[in-house]
Amino acid sequence: MSITIRKGTAKDLTQVFELVKELAEYEKALHEVENSVERMTEDAFGEKPIFEFFVAEADGKIEGTAIFYYRYSTWKGKAIFLEDLVVRKAKRGTGIGKKLLDAIVQEAKDVDARQVMWQVLDWNEPAINFYKKLGANLDEEWINCKLELKQIQEYKMG
Repeated sequence: MSITIRKGTAKDLTQVFELVKELAEYEKALHEVENSVERMTEDAFGEKPIFEFFVAEADGKIEGTAIFYYRYSTWKGKAIFLEDLVVRKAKRGTGIGKKLLDAIVQEAKDVDARQVMWQVLDWNEPAINFYKKLGANLDEEWINCKLELKQIQEYKMG
């Protein structure tokens, strides 16, 4: 199997969104997916793009994706946040994930980013072991915080 890693295009988003849903299903959270191909297209290629992605392609089929965006650390400077690294279940363990992470690290080098950051669920042992094998720091000190749509809508200003 010959894998090509390349930057994603708008026409890739249907297959990429399938991978996003596959990841959500793996994480037992498919019911939480509210996004769509149309929204992803606008968010990646519209007037104000907010994310980019790489795809791993074999024989015209996308077998994996790495979705990322830029963030800023006041202590370090420019950083890349890897939102999702997804490889089709049938293709896991074939090296596609490593090639996608290689592309993210190369992107960080190309744009002089000072960090590459991502999250992994504490129960996802295969992913944790993969990241440890690559030498990543797994930080248990920080607590993730977020406001969901309903919380944003009900947020009291002032």
